[in-house]
Amino acid sequence: MRAITRRLSLVGVLFAWALAVPALAAETQVAVAANFTEPAKEIAAAFTAATGHKAILSFGSSGQFYAQMAHGAPYEVFLSADADRPKKAEQDGLGVPNTRFTYAVGRLVLYSKTPGLVDEGGAVLKSGKFAKLSIADPAAAPYGAAAVQAMQRLGVYDQVKPKIVQGTSITQAYQFVASGAADLGFVALSQVIDQQGGSRWLVPTGDHKPIDQQAVLLFTGQKNPAAAAFLKFLKSPQAVAIIRRYGYEAR
Repeated sequence: MRAITRRLSLVGVLFAWALAVPALAAETQVAVAANFTEPAKEIAAAFTAATGHKAILSFGSSGQFYAQMAHGAPYEVFLSADADRPKKAEQDGLGVPNTRFTYAVGRLVLYSKTPGLVDEGGAVLKSGKFAKLSIADPAAAPYGAAAVQAMQRLGVYDQVKPKIVQGTSITQAYQFVASGAADLGFVALSQVIDQQGGSRWLVPTGDHKPIDQQAVLLFTGQKNPAAAAFLKFLKSPQAVAIIRRYGYEAR
């Protein structure tokens, strides 16, 4: 009888522990720069597998996210496509001091679905043999700002400006090219690294301001263990391997 009682007690303890474990897991709201969409999805899945926590991802331009956060949007972690906005988040009292770090360094690519259209030096921009060129909105998306800087460095910006179509984010800039709405476009290397065919030019890093993509913990997530855990996981060897596989440099 005592043995049966001990077994029942043990079962009760195990059952109570099993109920308690899911309660330890938490969710965090993460604002992710559009260029980082695919690696972020992989990292979030690996994060859940490793910790039990869940990262709820939202994708868009860094500028739009900042405007939303400044107006009370409940994001807890911000993965920007630049360093300026996370730094500003700290200065404006949105970001937790000493939590900001560079999680990836992006690369800009001039890309077309048409083989042979884009050469390795970007001379197609000088030739003007295209109807539409897509870029992300330079005011909201760091990759768009980098595209403008690269064209200015080449001395072609004023020439091609009438042909530019702007996407609200780097995702839409890529979609313009993928759909044929634009003949070519400046996109993130991560968006085309696995694409076969077409033509592309990997823009030299010296042709634009470095695309240092920084993360920061927001005060809205300061007391959420999942938010801090996600930022810690972003620095892990597993996450860094994913980041590098998509063509980013990781520090």
